[in-house]
Amino acid sequence: MSAVEMRDLLAELLSGDDQRAENIIPALVEMGKAAIPALLDLTRAAEVDSRWWAVRALAASPHTRTEDLLPLLSDSAPEVRAATALALCNHPHEAAVEALVKTLADEDSLTAGLAGTALGKIGAPSVPSLLKVMTDAPVSVKILALRALSEIKDHRAIPVLMKSLSEDSALLQYWAQEGLERLGLNMVYVKP
Repeated sequence: MSAVEMRDLLAELLSGDDQRAENIIPALVEMGKAAIPALLDLTRAAEVDSRWWAVRALAASPHTRTEDLLPLLSDSAPEVRAATALALCNHPHEAAVEALVKTLADEDSLTAGLAGTALGKIGAPSVPSLLKVMTDAPVSVKILALRALSEIKDHRAIPVLMKSLSEDSALLQYWAQEGLERLGLNMVYVKP
């Protein structure tokens, strides 16, 4: 593909028309690895919209490397951070665990929730870090961590799930119960 064709595709992506931008993403994905450097360059653009569309296109490409997305979890714009967390749901890799665990505390609740979803998709490699979060994080972060643990269905989480049943937070209790049920531990739990 020529530089002119790439420039035309990127112009469509950044046209300001959401439908046109969405429609051009398959063509960028079809370019394979050749499109990745240009999209990564766009993630450093001054305009938030440009960075967001670059992340959106990277999320769609099977050639995107998780490591390339991680710095974008610290973007100044919450919409770019959220798009990045969503992109990591499409590219789950254990290299993202620590960055995603930090993102559970993002001031933007959508970004934080998507980070929890991505950790759940990464699965077992996320468990030790999620268990650590459960010891001293704020309740809002614990809820997201416990939700991820319940989705992962790892027996290492049983003690934390059991302990969370007696927490004051109804959401912590809910995700603890959900997690135990998903592990096949369907019991009735009664507080003494």
